[in-house]
Amino acid sequence: MSTFAALRGQLLDAATAFAGGPDALSEILAGLVDDVDRALREELEIFPVCHHSPASALAMTRRLRDRQPKVIYLELCEDLRPLLEELRNCRLPVALQAFATELEGFPPGSGPLSVVAPLTEASAEYQAIAYALDTPGVELVLVDRSADHVFQWLPQEEAEPVAAEHDGDLHGDAVGVEVGDLRPRFAELEEHLLRHGKVRHWSEWWDQYVEQPLAGADYDTYRQAMALIGSLFRRLGPGGERLAGDEERERHMWTRIREHLAVSGADPATCLYVCGAFHAVSTVPEFGLAADAPAYTITPATATRWLYGLIPSSHSAIEAQFGLAQGSVSIAAATWAKATTRGGLTPYRLRGQRGTRSRTTPVRAAVPAPAEQVTDRLSGFLVTPPVLDGLDEAELRGWCVDLVRLARRNGYLASTADAIAVFETSILLAGLRNRARPTPYDFQDAAVTCIEKDVVPGRRDIRRLCEILLGGDRIGEVGYDALPPLARDVYDRLEPLGLDPGRRTQQRALLDLRADPELVPCSDLLWVLRQLLPEGAVRPIMGARRLGERPIQESWDLAIGRHQRSIVELGYEGVTVEQVLEQRLRRKVREPQAGAGVALAAVEDAILYLGGRRFADELGNRAVELLAAERTVDDAPEVLRRIRRLLAHYRATQPGLPAWCEAFVTAGYAHYCTLLPTAFVDEDTGVRQVGAMLGFLFSMESLALSLGCDRVQLELAVRQAHPQEPAKMALLWAAQTQLGLLSQARLRARCDELLANPLVIPSFPLYLSGFVQALEPFPALAPFVVEVLSKAFARLPDEVLLPWLPTLITTLRRHALELVPVLVREAGRTFPASLAELDEWVAPWERPALSAVPARPTGGPVAGLLAGHPQACDAVAALLGCVGEWPTSAVSIAAAPAVGELLTRHPAATGAVAALLTG
Repeated sequence: MSTFAALRGQLLDAATAFAGGPDALSEILAGLVDDVDRALREELEIFPVCHHSPASALAMTRRLRDRQPKVIYLELCEDLRPLLEELRNCRLPVALQAFATELEGFPPGSGPLSVVAPLTEASAEYQAIAYALDTPGVELVLVDRSADHVFQWLPQEEAEPVAAEHDGDLHGDAVGVEVGDLRPRFAELEEHLLRHGKVRHWSEWWDQYVEQPLAGADYDTYRQAMALIGSLFRRLGPGGERLAGDEERERHMWTRIREHLAVSGADPATCLYVCGAFHAVSTVPEFGLAADAPAYTITPATATRWLYGLIPSSHSAIEAQFGLAQGSVSIAAATWAKATTRGGLTPYRLRGQRGTRSRTTPVRAAVPAPAEQVTDRLSGFLVTPPVLDGLDEAELRGWCVDLVRLARRNGYLASTADAIAVFETSILLAGLRNRARPTPYDFQDAAVTCIEKDVVPGRRDIRRLCEILLGGDRIGEVGYDALPPLARDVYDRLEPLGLDPGRRTQQRALLDLRADPELVPCSDLLWVLRQLLPEGAVRPIMGARRLGERPIQESWDLAIGRHQRSIVELGYEGVTVEQVLEQRLRRKVREPQAGAGVALAAVEDAILYLGGRRFADELGNRAVELLAAERTVDDAPEVLRRIRRLLAHYRATQPGLPAWCEAFVTAGYAHYCTLLPTAFVDEDTGVRQVGAMLGFLFSMESLALSLGCDRVQLELAVRQAHPQEPAKMALLWAAQTQLGLLSQARLRARCDELLANPLVIPSFPLYLSGFVQALEPFPALAPFVVEVLSKAFARLPDEVLLPWLPTLITTLRRHALELVPVLVREAGRTFPASLAELDEWVAPWERPALSAVPARPTGGPVAGLLAGHPQACDAVAALLGCVGEWPTSAVSIAAAPAVGELLTRHPAATGAVAALLTG
């Protein structure tokens, strides 16, 4: 008879009583027993685990000490094996990471790809790793699919990783690899378990009904119970693509195990296979060493170049990434520490690992364990109520007192009465949930009920304070020796600042670059890190780096230790941060959506942070290519702002402009002249963009003409423009005035006509916005714009002006925030500065024209000089192409109409010449 015949009969009787007869339910229950029986009879011992489970870690520690296996097969990505030796240089929790940016064989735009496998001390796989690495003669083999296969097997719609919440930024948007993912994949089943278990979330159900009963169970009971749970979730799961992916993993793992046994010749009796309970009861044909299924072919990896390293992790990062309840991993760590202390069990720890006490454990010689007879432990375990610990009043009282003390430190008005209330409420909640001893989850609920108020006074609420009290969010750290070369280089170069890079708190760095010139390299490094690290990692408080500016003193807030993961991932991209920045800038300007503005920004960054001219010239040439290829002018404002700044920088620091700057100006002049007529009439092109185009054309005109451009292009473009929008029409009038095609008197007359037309007054703010935008290419128009605004406010009645003001204000605010100060300064020069001057003040445009200056008497030294020496005037006339005859006397020269008018208009010049001649 089968070992589990009694259990099978018991479950079938229960199914008959529950369902009224044998049916699908009995088939499922019988299948559970078959799954457990098959897993336990396998020649290779299978150890089912759940990730971050104290019960699994305790059972693993006991089993390793009892059996001393020679080979351990572990469900973990096979290409992560070299990283395990570096765990000695780290403080747990940390995560093993595989990272790739240069992808081959994956869809475009799917990178970067990242896989993480977090490890905590309270996990069975870490106990196996520590045992294998510190025990001579023991081999550790990782058998799960590689990081490359993780993304090969992901469905296309799931290939995009999801960013984690809370403190999940320690893992970023990496895909998590979990050993022993035990959670029902049938939503109704999970809901049923939570409701009947009187718990709020899955982590609490697992702790109450699995962790606590199995923590003190013997190995056979633990193994059979975990296999039963894995079979239950497997048979009741919805199947689909995820189950298919799990089966592919199981085929891969059993194939790797058989390959290793065939090559190494190891005895299966001395081996141990550690995998998730879900995979321990696999139904694939390749299951087991005696499987007769056809050989499974593992697909080759892509040509993607994967990089590997260790990144810091934390309890909250693990919870966020794998969907666990907040605080559950911290509670599991506290449960693990308490269980090992109470049971006198010494867990395995890597020798020399940071954050652990050094313990020496005698190692026995590994001997093959005799074949063990499988006995039915499940029947008695399932019908026997668990042995519940009694109420530990001292422990619960300590929790309550410490929580009240912690709450008061964080702004809560808690007292001894609150501690008593939490104590009694915890016992009450435990009784309602059929628990003899309040769990940490009962204590959390009681504390929130008794102490939490409507408003949290500080940064932490009561639930977070309970997590801190029960163990806190332990955060790991990667040691210096386990860091990539780039991260070690960063730490070495920041050493003169005297900071501790391992501290997770914010540190202040003060740099006096004039008194301590040796700190200049540290300043350069901090500015580069500010470009590469996330916001908040390196934050300047005082000092700025701009073209033409070098600060004397700087002040920084640094959180290097909190962003160690980001620094580690920089090491996957290059050897130094400067190399990484150069590569990123080069990729940035080569992206399909990059424009000329992006390339100019990259040129500016290269000058500021990398120095040298070669790389800046390379990016500048790319900017010329992008500008010539653009078909829109959306980036025109950005292009104008940055090219002006770069030209000013080169003119101030170098004897001549780089070749790419000259090419950019000539290409931009021709490009914007070509697109200008279309931009004026295109509804999708804004006034801001058209104004920036005109600003480029007129401000760069002298340089462009000196480089061979033709001004006729600009005149033709302006003449061909026929806008319909009021703002663009105002821009066109301003451009025509600048080119001499429209006099300012005529422009003033047009504006007066607009103000006199009642039908145009509602849209007059749009004309004003166009004139304000014209201040960028034509700053000389500022007096005219002030004049037009003043006339509007002076002439329009209130019933017209009041509805008009909101449109004017919103128009100016939306289109010309940076140009309004120009109007304010001009208005300050135009209007009186004091109240006393206001009564006698007359607007410049309202003043009468100045009378003509009376003509000076004819004759004098000027006329005599011109008559006595006509050669100079003849030479100038010949250059100008003028032909004329000289009068016969100086008097007639002075009496000539043209000369008289010239002398009358400019009397100062005549007086100055006379003073020179007579003095």
